[in-house]
Amino acid sequence: MKLHDLIPNEGSKKKPKRKGQGISAGQGKTAGRGTKGEGSRSGTGGNLYRQGGNLPFYRRLPFMRGEGFTPPNQVEYNEVNLEQLDQFASGTEVTPELLAQAGMLHKLKNPVVVLGRGELTVPLTVKVHRISKGARAKVEAAGGKVELIG
Repeated sequence: MKLHDLIPNEGSKKKPKRKGQGISAGQGKTAGRGTKGEGSRSGTGGNLYRQGGNLPFYRRLPFMRGEGFTPPNQVEYNEVNLEQLDQFASGTEVTPELLAQAGMLHKLKNPVVVLGRGELTVPLTVKVHRISKGARAKVEAAGGKVELIG
């Protein structure tokens, strides 16, 4: 068997209706579009602004301020991974101030969260606003402590 021998199953492919190809085809003359009006013309549909007297679709949607909608009380964290904390000396107390001096924080006013990517080989005292369960387990396994800031 070769590629040119392959054919689709019987009845799986159907020839498309050839509209506007004469009256004997059953879809001749107006090609199923009826007579006159916007729907009979080419290039119609898809315009959400024109709705024949109704309130346009996009004006029916609720009003949203700014670029899309972002929840006003959402908290944005500075994310720090364990592999970044591994550079500190053994017994260091890791605080947001120390992380800011090391250049690990994007926005200084945002709280800090420690995530568990990477390994920690030195015992550290980590004082942050939030820490993931996996990161907490790895810090404690390395002999360190975790304290949450209020």
